[in-house]
Amino acid sequence: MISTIEKVLFLKSVDLFRQIPGEDLAQVAQITKEMYFEQGQQIIKQGDVGDCLYLIIEGEVKVLADDKEITRLGEKESVGEMSILDAEPRSASVFAVSDVVLLKIRQEDFYEMISERPEIAQGVIKVLTRRLRGNH
Repeated sequence: MISTIEKVLFLKSVDLFRQIPGEDLAQVAQITKEMYFEQGQQIIKQGDVGDCLYLIIEGEVKVLADDKEITRLGEKESVGEMSILDAEPRSASVFAVSDVVLLKIRQEDFYEMISERPEIAQGVIKVLTRRLRGNH
């Protein structure tokens, strides 16, 4: 099990949450759930309705759209982040390339948290907007 302090330090190192102050990250850490997937296991299925995002603590995943590999993601990267904002069908499938440890954030929990702390949403939205514009 990862402690709340370790989760906060990890969240601070992830691009999606880098802009958010430590005290707010403590609230984000409270809504995360540790998940484990074995090599080859499917994490996200293309077409399923998305309701969470995953942050990669350890390991590597591959992202496939229409059975073609788009990219591979590793430690401190996120997958499924658009689902934190809307519940649209997943645009790609994700599989564990190695054994993977993830932090999961459910959309419902995220919405509840940002209703009390809108500045957390503003930080996440800034990063997502930058990504969509291609300015990583």
